[in-house]
Amino acid sequence: MNREDAKFTHFDDDGRPRMVDVSEKLDTERVAVASAHVRMQPETRQRILDKAFAKGDVLATAELSGIMGAKRTSDLIPLCHPIMLTNVKVRCEFLSETVLGIEATVGTTYKTGVEMEALTACSVAALTVYDMCKAVDRSMVIESVRLEYKAGGKSGVFHRNESMADK
Repeated sequence: MNREDAKFTHFDDDGRPRMVDVSEKLDTERVAVASAHVRMQPETRQRILDKAFAKGDVLATAELSGIMGAKRTSDLIPLCHPIMLTNVKVRCEFLSETVLGIEATVGTTYKTGVEMEALTACSVAALTVYDMCKAVDRSMVIESVRLEYKAGGKSGVFHRNESMADK
């Protein structure tokens, strides 16, 4: 099926919302990688690296909150299936003096993909950075939340063809 033939699967023929029926699909190994950026002042970056925030280690807390966010995706996004995740990894790394990169990799063996879980992990991690640092830098910007890679299922592989460092 090409994109022109695709229809919105979360609506029935009458335009009413529905959770997609995946009961006939086979369990397959699935993985998704998403990323996000948090743009901040250089001084904020240095305070994060120095672990000089009263709320604690910003990067470790953001990584943990991203994992927790991935696990709660179906509670946050209407019509998402609750998925038993087999692995979640969130990594925060400074890409420059003013940009924190966040990358989440999520995996499962199930009937539906984990793109939303990876995107949610990045979003929640970025929001955690903002929350922990807002007292010193309210000008931070969360940006570029996007799917980088997905594999598994009928639609196959998607790859953005850029590494996190190239953004």
